[in-house]
Amino acid sequence: MRQFRTEQGLTLRGLAARSGLSIGFLSQVERGISSIGLTALGSVASALGHSVAEFFHDDSTPTGGAGGQPPSRPQSNHQAEDLPVHFTLTRREVAGSQYVSGQQTYRMLSDRGRNLVLEPMLVHIAPGGRKEDAYGHPGEEFAYVVEGELLYEVEGVEHRLYPGDSLHLRSTVSHRLYNDTDQVTTVVSVVTPRLF
Repeated sequence: MRQFRTEQGLTLRGLAARSGLSIGFLSQVERGISSIGLTALGSVASALGHSVAEFFHDDSTPTGGAGGQPPSRPQSNHQAEDLPVHFTLTRREVAGSQYVSGQQTYRMLSDRGRNLVLEPMLVHIAPGGRKEDAYGHPGEEFAYVVEGELLYEVEGVEHRLYPGDSLHLRSTVSHRLYNDTDQVTTVVSVVTPRLF
């Protein structure tokens, strides 16, 4: 993040204004004191004109394939130059790309298809993480707790979610989530717009 910011001659104050995140939080992320969630990273990436995947270059590249690259996947019957693809089919035998961002590990549950806007992920949230600043961003979010507990704050009100509970919100409202237990929490999460 610091590299992309300084390449543009942008201050932390400028990045905060563009991303909607606080200067203090961004400073802590750059210094490795705090971690950043994927949707917050999406706001930073957009503010800096980069894709989220570019933040996982070199040491932090997606896991799952040779050389740290995402694994190759069988293609559908459609070729890239064909008419727009309206669906993808991802078999369970094919490991999805995986990204680690702070206390959270994200496994992509679907190949990217042109004209499709949902980003379905399986998210493992480690216990004891620090709370990020609450923030809003374009899109929608859906979270379904598979295992463990999740504290989801929406507009300053905390909601504890247990296995089988879900939350769906317009992401423009101020929100944040964290795991305040001593066990890993597993969540199926679907966000828009796509981050990768």
